[in-house]
Amino acid sequence: MNARADADALRARDAALDADARLNWLESEAIHILREAAAESRAPALLFSGGKDSLVLLRLAEKAFRPAGFPFPLLHVDTGHNFPEVIDFRDATAARLGERLLVRQVSDSIARGSVADPGPLGSRNALQSVTLLEAVAELEFDALIGGARRDEEKARAKERVFSHRDAFGQWDPRRQRPELWSLYNARVGPGQHLRVFPISNWTERDVWQYIAREGIALPSIYFAHEREVIVRGDRLLAVTAVTPPRPGETVRRERVRYRTVGDMTCTCPVASQADTVAAVLAETLVARISERGATRLDDRTSEAAMEARKREGYF
Repeated sequence: MNARADADALRARDAALDADARLNWLESEAIHILREAAAESRAPALLFSGGKDSLVLLRLAEKAFRPAGFPFPLLHVDTGHNFPEVIDFRDATAARLGERLLVRQVSDSIARGSVADPGPLGSRNALQSVTLLEAVAELEFDALIGGARRDEEKARAKERVFSHRDAFGQWDPRRQRPELWSLYNARVGPGQHLRVFPISNWTERDVWQYIAREGIALPSIYFAHEREVIVRGDRLLAVTAVTPPRPGETVRRERVRYRTVGDMTCTCPVASQADTVAAVLAETLVARISERGATRLDDRTSEAAMEARKREGYF
């Protein structure tokens, strides 16, 4: 029994060492990408929502640029239907770091007539594309740095690390630039810009392991808590002002957490008892469905449909 216990301990140690080595490699790559984006772009911005992936990006930016300030502002496109606890965490984090946070509202795009108002209960998630492109034009950004990962969704898996957008903000997956030997082409023409993904090669597991290692604080919504929910299709959906129960739906209280955060109209919690980073990581290691596949109503479309949204400017 002692020999078996010793062998198990050695395997656990080796697994921990392998995980740490992988995180070191991913961290080094991401820092290199952040520095390349800052050096090669005239006016970059880092997309920051207060979610776990963008919080990991902030920690990586700290390692890349501190003790100086970030060489770019933080930018968030707010649908007006985001979870309040995440918005509060976003504002507190930006203030704590002393970094400039720019917020652009989908409601302003609706008021300008840029997009149609979906109504008080309609989803504004897809409308973010227009507001984002309006922010790019207004502030003349030539690079947007974001926390998208290839493991999230099939269309995102097609993206380059430095992903080119034309003068209309559109993406053509058939005309992407080659990226060989970690050499990134940051050249853009007038009106064009780049989407830059420093954690493109990370997985959900990598993100949570990095959060655990770095002690990164997260909004409480990521951990198990009681919340009023309804069952819609095969998903749970929180009961909120923009997602009230429909006729025939029963409200119940369940212990849930969010694997990803976004617009309340399309972001679903999962049943969970995981109330610590270690417990969430343990659940992540055995998850069979990707975080977006399990928790986003708007991702229940075909790969072609999501790709079409990305072609139009969706992040």
